This record gives sequence, structure tokens and C-alpha cells, in this order.
Amino acid sequence: MADFKSGFVAIIGRSNVGKSTLLNQILKGHFLIVSPKTQTTRNKIKGIYTKDDCQIVFIDTPGLHKATTELGNVMNEFAYNSLEGVDLVLLVVDASVKKGKGDDFAISILPKKVPTILILNKVDLVKNADSLKENIDSYKEAFPFSGGITVSSTENFNVDTLIEMIKEKLPVGPKYYPDDEAIDLPIRFVVSEIIREKILLLTNDEIPYSVAVTIEAFKEEEKMVSINATIVVERSSQKKIIIGKNGNMIKQIGHDARIDIMKLIDKKVYLELFVKVEEEWRNNKHYLREYGYHNDDE
Repeated sequence: MADFKSGFVAIIGRSNVGKSTLLNQILKGHFLIVSPKTQTTRNKIKGIYTKDDCQIVFIDTPGLHKATTELGNVMNEFAYNSLEGVDLVLLVVDASVKKGKGDDFAISILPKKVPTILILNKVDLVKNADSLKENIDSYKEAFPFSGGITVSSTENFNVDTLIEMIKEKLPVGPKYYPDDEAIDLPIRFVVSEIIREKILLLTNDEIPYSVAVTIEAFKEEEKMVSINATIVVERSSQKKIIIGKNGNMIKQIGHDARIDIMKLIDKKVYLELFVKVEEEWRNNKHYLREYGYHNDDE
């Protein structure tokens, strides 16, 4: 029998290149927040892929971006810290657009002594093979990658091949997590991320990234889970948008979130949502800690 391989793999890249969608595809489940908007992943999240011959612990990180708030600084710090002590790095870029300043910044912080695979995601959106080749060449000139691959996380193209590439580069090692564990986060956190995802998807550009979700109560019974959650925004006008006319928006948020939560925990779900205003919470370190946005060593 072949040696069991294991290791920690950081997924890094600028905002909106599809890092979380890719990891969800690898894990075959809906665990991480996915939105067509930027900066949706706020915390350093571990997703665990376990098979008979390997265990890969993925660290999904917030998209690197120019921070304009204290929350933005914390998100970038999460990304920097994710590169410490890993066995492999995956740099995810958007294959359908040219390398930009955000990609250059991500490349600039890549560790020189850790193998790094270049992943050109969204290849299904590429219209011209010549432009793709030029894009690949520009990345090869920028950094000595130890491998590269084109994928489409939404179409599940080349994802299995990517997993095999990762396995090849991992060392022989122990099993860090139980076989049935797919994400190294409390269920409350995953539920709060599902609710936040629905807010981002349903409110379009009306609500900026000033939304946090906290789980106030999580009561689990044999056949049902009762959840009380608070949606935190920065302005009264945002609260009105979240609630919507005659409460229609918050009802839709709750409906869509409840469906995904039921899939996650395989039980009936009673979900009650509240909305409150905390002005400038993204620049308040007290609120950032209260809402879970702080580094592990703080």
C-alpha cells in the first residue's frame, strides 16, 4: 500500500477569482460563502479533503485587496498568516482577464521556499486561446511556479486533475482530522456565513460589505434546530433595505438560508432573523472581535 500523504495547502489570490467556489467543488459541498461580488470570504477557513490515500487541509483566505477599513486590514492579515507553515500554496487567478495589480501583489507575498501551483480559474470564460497563452506566459515570467493548470470551478473542469497534482507535492504524513470532518469551523459559523451569503446575493449592490451575522441562539433537538440570528449593518437605511417592503426581503433571506441550512444539518430548521444598526462597526476593534473577525494570535 502506498504511503499516506497529508499536508496543509493555502489558497490565495485577489478578490473574486473563485477561490471559495473552487474549494466547494473539491469538497463536493456548500461550506464556504460564494457570491459574484468581491471580498465575500472574511475569515481564514480550513476545508478538509480526506480519501484512503491522503488528507489535504485547505486554508481558504479572504481575497487580497486594498484595505479601506479596519475589517479590510484584518482580512488581509488573515491571508498573509495563511502562508505560514503550509506545505503547498495554490495561487488562483482569473484566466479570462490579464494579470493585474492585485495578482502582482499576491505574487509578491508568495513564499519562495514553499512549492506553489498556479491555477488559472474561469477558463470556461476565455474566448481566445492566444490571449490565454499570453496570460500564462506573463505569470511564468513573474514567479517560478512549481506547476500550473487551467480549471473551471463552476464547470468542474480539471478539478480532479488538480487534486492529483496537489497529492503528488504533499509529504508523507499523519491524518490530522477525522474522516467525516469536512470543515474546521463550528456549525454556528457556517450557518452565519450561509445567511450572509443570501444577503449579498439578494440585495445586489444596495448593501455594501457592511454586513455581519451573529448567531444568538442555536437549539438543537432530535428532529429540528431553532436558530436566532442577528444581521448587523452600519446605517438605518441599510436596515430598511434588509427588511424590505412589508418585510419581504428579510423573509426571502430567511427562506433561502433555511433551505441551505437544512441541507447542511439534515434536519428541519426554524430560523428567526433580527436586524440592528452598529455605526462604523468595521472600524471598531471591539465589534470586530465580537463578530469573529480577529486573528488567532490576538
